[in-house]
Amino acid sequence: MKDTDLVVSNKWLFENLNHPNIAIFDCRFSLANPQFGKQQYQTSHIPGSYYLDLNQDLSSTVQKHGGRHPLPNIEEFADKLSAMGVNSGQTFVIAYDDSRLAFASRLWWLLRYLGHEKVAVLDGGFSGWLASEYPVTVEGPDRRKGKFIPQPQTQMIVDRETVKNRKDSLQTALIDSRENDRYQGIREPIDKIAGHIQGAINYPWKEVTDSHGYLLPQQQQINRWLQLEKQEIMVYCGSGVTACVNLLSLELAGINKAKLYPGSWSDWISYE
Repeated sequence: MKDTDLVVSNKWLFENLNHPNIAIFDCRFSLANPQFGKQQYQTSHIPGSYYLDLNQDLSSTVQKHGGRHPLPNIEEFADKLSAMGVNSGQTFVIAYDDSRLAFASRLWWLLRYLGHEKVAVLDGGFSGWLASEYPVTVEGPDRRKGKFIPQPQTQMIVDRETVKNRKDSLQTALIDSRENDRYQGIREPIDKIAGHIQGAINYPWKEVTDSHGYLLPQQQQINRWLQLEKQEIMVYCGSGVTACVNLLSLELAGINKAKLYPGSWSDWISYE
């Protein structure tokens, strides 16, 4: 994948590490061990990068409804970004992880949802950075001060009622981003009910990258979505996280009106 406004290479980031208008965020995380990502960051990370935790920073507290990773409190999240040097509409944010963009894409989508278009993911993630033998550090980033003013783009999300009312329309495609065996209900390691939302079609999020976490070429991203000629695309996963990888793929394919169902399957089944 070539450097674009949506994705940058290790080489590009290395050459721009000290650019004053760039903010780098380490989003590594493990659903099985929520402390693991922070521990990885403390062991080594890309110089200058801040750490954002999926549970603590990129989500809000779990409630009865809303799914396992509700969207973060907007004002609190904006304050964190400001304290990490992000200026609305100016700072170019680079997000990386070590999970085939699962968590970096969450930050990528969140920033765009809050009106900040200048954000990209790091192709290949932290493993790719290490493989290229670029520098790492244990040092924390320098203190910076920015001013992030959130401007929520509410047209980018749908809620359960909207999904329920529109999913059967011939003009709507409902995309389930989970692995196929979870989509089919054969395996369900996290949620209390297996299966998928009736009418959803399966586009597993891991098909966006190769096994090393590099995005497949843009033409393959385009080909992947060719059969969808719908006016409206709604995307979900288990909790609104890995669905963002599919949203990135859609954006790379030139389809920029797809919407996220943030609560996803975990919210949908909370009403059962």
